[in-house]
Amino acid sequence: MDKEFPIRKNIRLKEYDYSTAGYYFITICTKSKRKILSTIDVGTRIARPSDIGLIVESSVLQISEKYENVSLEKYVIMPNHVHMILALQHLDNNGRAMRVPTISTIINQFKGYVTKQVGVSLWQARFIDHIIRNENDYLIHWQYIDNNPAKWIEDRYYIE
Repeated sequence: MDKEFPIRKNIRLKEYDYSTAGYYFITICTKSKRKILSTIDVGTRIARPSDIGLIVESSVLQISEKYENVSLEKYVIMPNHVHMILALQHLDNNGRAMRVPTISTIINQFKGYVTKQVGVSLWQARFIDHIIRNENDYLIHWQYIDNNPAKWIEDRYYIE
């Protein structure tokens, strides 16, 4: 009996090279939006990582170590999702061209690494990206990450 799989719409920009140098705002959600990554401290409105969240945080911080031409600009680990801004660069410190991985490669390897560390997959199959277009766009997303824990109840990923 053939199993019918849903046809998924491609959510990436058609014909865009996701290894292009620039800044990317990324959101990765847990399966079924389970709140397993952190808790929001009501008094301070700070996200406090769970044990699993600490593994995720360690893995987020390793992205820049694994890929020398990718820098982690900002991140937050919310109860059921992670936001980050990644910067891709095409030149090394000596001005030489470098091969750059795609955003999908970086995120899929990140998710796979976390899955190995935890022993079970935590993630939805996809992730959400936004190509940051200019300095103002960058600042908006930086502030969004900064303010996300304080606005958790208003967050689109908030679940009681």
